[in-house]
Amino acid sequence: MIKHLVEQSMRVRSSSLQGRTALITGASSGIGLATAVRLVLEGCHLHLVARRKERLTELKLELLNLNPIVNVIIHCLDVCSADAISQLEQSGALESDIFLNNAGLAKGLSSVVDAEAADWSEMLNTNVNAAFKLSKAVVQRMTTTGRGDIIALSSLAAHTAYENGAVYCASKHALRAFHESLRLETIQHGIRVIMISPGMVNTEFSLVRFNGDVQRAEAVYEGVNELDAGDVAESILFALKQPNHININDILIMPQQQGNPWRVHRHASR
Repeated sequence: MIKHLVEQSMRVRSSSLQGRTALITGASSGIGLATAVRLVLEGCHLHLVARRKERLTELKLELLNLNPIVNVIIHCLDVCSADAISQLEQSGALESDIFLNNAGLAKGLSSVVDAEAADWSEMLNTNVNAAFKLSKAVVQRMTTTGRGDIIALSSLAAHTAYENGAVYCASKHALRAFHESLRLETIQHGIRVIMISPGMVNTEFSLVRFNGDVQRAEAVYEGVNELDAGDVAESILFALKQPNHININDILIMPQQQGNPWRVHRHASR
């Protein structure tokens, strides 16, 4: 028995991603961008979706410089738009065998009584409606090929709620429930459904939440050695590179200084 375990530990336990194709939403910055870099270095072809055309164009050139033998196709569109699915279908993006459902946001940090209805609509449209519809479109094709990885970029907020974030937390709870159901529905098709649930990550997340208020956004991470986008991208890569018989259902990843959404130990200075 011990001999078998030793032999098993000596075998390469990661699967190659060379030649696979990944569709990434929210790809122009943060975790989407960091994951795109890692997948290109692994030899993956990419379909990148975001709203900022200039940034996508720059990103395509930068990624091709890293690995000129891959294909990088950019899609400047809003995932909430009525024709987003049809545009991606026409381009072949929905044929991808890796889908990183990354586009999402938080808007505001207010009580239910004081929150803006427009902020609620934006979060629900992006984090729930668009995310669900894109997963449906991708998985329809994956079921015909018998292979595929769907990675939902979730949040610590999918596991525990916090005050002044009711709708954001609700949207991430919905995303988690949706993908748990999707995993049960797709196990017979060879599809892996994976969730990545980060805590505090220093990306544009807080800047978007606070409508461009840089000082308020930076204060979120004051005194904390927070995660960065690359840390989360490494977790995504870890899940993807597992042998096909292993499904990482959820990775809940936080900075060492964070215990939950409201319990954070902050140093006096960094």
